[in-house]
Amino acid sequence: MDTSELPREVRAELRSLSSLNADVVARRLAMAARLLEDDPEAAYGHAMAAQRTAGRVGSVREAAGLAAYAAGHYAEALAELRAARRITGSDDYLPVMADCERGLGRPERALALAAGPEAGRLDHAGQVEMRIVASGARRDMGQLDAAVVTLQGPDLTSTRPEPWSARLRYAYADALLAAGRRDEAVTWFERAAAVDRDEETDAGERLAELQGLVFVDLEEEDGPEDGPEDGPEDGPEDGPDEAAASGRTDDPAGTAARADGGEPAAYVEPDEPEVQTEEPGVEADEAAVPAGLPEVEADRPGEPDLEGAGAPAPAPAVAPVLFSDDAAPAPARPGQDGADQDADEAGAHDDSPSRDPRG
Repeated sequence: MDTSELPREVRAELRSLSSLNADVVARRLAMAARLLEDDPEAAYGHAMAAQRTAGRVGSVREAAGLAAYAAGHYAEALAELRAARRITGSDDYLPVMADCERGLGRPERALALAAGPEAGRLDHAGQVEMRIVASGARRDMGQLDAAVVTLQGPDLTSTRPEPWSARLRYAYADALLAAGRRDEAVTWFERAAAVDRDEETDAGERLAELQGLVFVDLEEEDGPEDGPEDGPEDGPEDGPDEAAASGRTDDPAGTAARADGGEPAAYVEPDEPEVQTEEPGVEADEAAVPAGLPEVEADRPGEPDLEGAGAPAPAPAVAPVLFSDDAAPAPARPGQDGADQDADEAGAHDDSPSRDPRG
């Protein structure tokens, strides 16, 4: 760690320690300052390690108190800041001490610190911070209107941006929202976001939430380049290779190409039931004819069977066969004319309920 990151007055205070100890403490403080925003718990550990070897140095106790406050250890933060105040005599961290009292569930003590004479000695920025804490204490006590009034004043309506402007306007908007004044809260969240260039608050997110806006991360929404999952209404969309690899038997006709690259199984035409014409008085076995297939009139020679080509027949009871790009249907049986073959293919594929609606 580069100890030059520390303020000059802190390095001056560390000169009261031995050379080796001063170097170790300075490195601990520099690391705590670097981690305070991103990892407050780790910053708290480094600051407390420095405090154990340099507990009489006021800046070390202040650093330990601020790190404990950022990590949510309010009792430890209050103890360290009180010790720093006794050593240095400074009231700069009085607003933080009052907020620690709030964190410990003692809003009355926070209001007592805000109303004390010591708070009157704070600089302008410190007084604004104390008002923000006092407003929060009023809300903790259920005094919602008083919480709103506590933040009103020239600092709130000033058109000149100040270091505390974003925090003050955000606290005022939050108090208005707690009091049920939603429209006014939206206005002040807008004003807080307008001056919050360093994003000290989440005013923009709160404003979007109140306005009903939802931000979607398109990369997370789309995910990797995976196709959509097959739903029940889409039917099987896997190619024959995937079906064979998974052991599924949704190809009852045996027309899909084999996974080992061999010839496809013989294609069984489901469209032409066998009609017995040699024995009069014996009707064809209706049970062997799948429901919904076009009837074949064998006694009308010279007239092509195009009844199924004009209008697609209803889907057969057997699951349709989908061919992939690398698997083609078996050749037609000898003797079948081209019109019948086209009609059969139209009945077997064009009206399939599992066709992908996306084309």
